[in-house]
Amino acid sequence: MTGLMSAWRAHKSGDSVTIFESGKCTGGVLQSKNSDGFLLDYGANTLSLRRKDVSDLMEELGILGRAIEANPEANLRFIVKNGKLVSLPHSLSSFLTSSFLSPFGKLRLLCEPFIAKGQKIDETVADFISRRLGKEALTYAGNPFLSGVYAARPESLSLTHAFPGLQEMEQSHGSLFKGMIKSKKDPNRLPKTRLISFPLGMQELTDHISNQLPASSIRLQSKVLKIEKIENQWRVIIQGDGASTEEVICDSVICSIPAHQLMSIEWSGLQGDELFKDLSNARHFPLALVYHGYERKNIFHPLNGFGFLVPEVENRKILGTLFSSTIFPGRAPNGHVLLTTFVGGERQPDIAEWEDKKIHSMVQDEHADLLGTSKTPFFKKIIRWSKAIPLPDQSMQTRKQAARKLEEQNPGLFFTGSHLCGPPLPSCMQADMI
Repeated sequence: MTGLMSAWRAHKSGDSVTIFESGKCTGGVLQSKNSDGFLLDYGANTLSLRRKDVSDLMEELGILGRAIEANPEANLRFIVKNGKLVSLPHSLSSFLTSSFLSPFGKLRLLCEPFIAKGQKIDETVADFISRRLGKEALTYAGNPFLSGVYAARPESLSLTHAFPGLQEMEQSHGSLFKGMIKSKKDPNRLPKTRLISFPLGMQELTDHISNQLPASSIRLQSKVLKIEKIENQWRVIIQGDGASTEEVICDSVICSIPAHQLMSIEWSGLQGDELFKDLSNARHFPLALVYHGYERKNIFHPLNGFGFLVPEVENRKILGTLFSSTIFPGRAPNGHVLLTTFVGGERQPDIAEWEDKKIHSMVQDEHADLLGTSKTPFFKKIIRWSKAIPLPDQSMQTRKQAARKLEEQNPGLFFTGSHLCGPPLPSCMQADMI
């Protein structure tokens, strides 16, 4: 996404652009496939529109009119507590009646406006949530939420890089509750958050961006082997589908490949090339996406929500499950439902590497216990990402500094990507605007 958006902006400015993509399609992990009537998203399943500038960008791209809204039922979210699905509160009355926190935990959370500002420079998300909202909120809200967003533990994430808005809110207003009330007057905030996708899945977004570029500018199955600085230009050596190589001369290079792939390129003639060690230092954990399709009659739970997340304290073998066919239409054939389950991450990386049969059996057992599924899934598929999400941890600042220094010392070279801007889709779409 970051590379495509950079190319789109350059093309829009009148530059001649060439994209080198090692895979068979653009968009990276944003892939959507129809398999036996089930529509599967291999990366992000949704795009959350909270800010006007992101909505305006979607409008400018000409894709917003294709968007489909999430089912209102998806506003209901669940966590697992004591082996049962418990709905998270979505209003004051539901907060008071919900069992997701104990009475003491709710009281502690309501004390948030009276908690002093933090003084630590680079606080972890876990420390921030525990300090402002209480340890119970960390256990049953922060921990499962972070496993759903980053497939990571909150103890591993930097507040500055994972949730800079929360940090700014505390420092500016002294309280998250006060900050949220004040933010309603922010002119860049949309009146209502929109959770969207597209009829053919999230890949529609990247396909649409690609289609706005000249077809000749996109070189698929073209692996970059070497990038060399030659006076005021750049020599890029690529290998196509065959074994032959090709040389391309460019005025500038924008590198948007993942951090863990940076050292697969031979960099030559650069100043400060020792900085690549810091730039490529991003932690990634393996993640498996497990898709199970059932006949609707074979699931007891009403699936009346977005899905559920699993707090680590529950000692389950899955991170959570999306009720994919509830969230958006067209995700499953008539009379069937699609469940998308996340396995592995920082919490249990070894499970993501189990053989397919073992993973399917484990997920089926978890769903039988939590959702009341009966019989075996009508449809089964697993997609694995061996290095899934680059964590916005304390090393992210070091990566950003390394990227800036390399760009300063080597005019015409630029770096972008989720390891620098953060993994959320809006951040990737606005990467070079940060």
